[in-house]
Parts: sequence; C-alpha cells; structure tokens
Amino acid sequence: MRLFDVTNNFSKLVQSQLSGTDANLVKVYSLGNIIVVFTKAPAHEEILLKSEHRNIRNDEIEFAIKELTAATLQQAEVIHGKNIAEISIKAG
Repeated sequence: MRLFDVTNNFSKLVQSQLSGTDANLVKVYSLGNIIVVFTKAPAHEEILLKSEHRNIRNDEIEFAIKELTAATLQQAEVIHGKNIAEISIKAG
C-alpha cells in the first residue's frame, strides 16, 4: 500500500476545512481507489477514508494511522460506515 499526495486536486476542500474548522493542516491522499483526508488540529487528528465502490478494510485503516500519525490503533476511535471510515485521535 502506498499513499499519494493529491492535495492540490482538492483545493476547495482544503480551503473549506482550514477556514471552517480548528484545523491547521489538511492533506488529501490517494490510497488506490480510496481518498484519504488527513486533518490535524491542536487537540486532535482526524483521518477520513472514503471509497466509491466498497467498504474500507481494517488493514487500510491501520496503514493510514501508521503512515499519518504517531498514534496506534488502540489510541484511535474508529467509526465504520458504508464505504467510509472515520478515525479520531486525541492529542496528547
């Protein structure tokens, strides 16, 4: 698995997140056919994984956490939905 930075392709999303939330960093990645949005704020980090075609697998969630944060899966709160996974990690 490999993350490719595609932030420049999502400039409106990035601007919206930076101006409308407490985020101080927003990056967008491609993980195959999955879009990964990483948001970092002073008190937390968020990772959103979204696929158009299938549910997100646990190994993809673990990979994103490992590559984008210093946290472990045990430190993260993961919410699964249809074709989506949201990961929240509190700072500290």
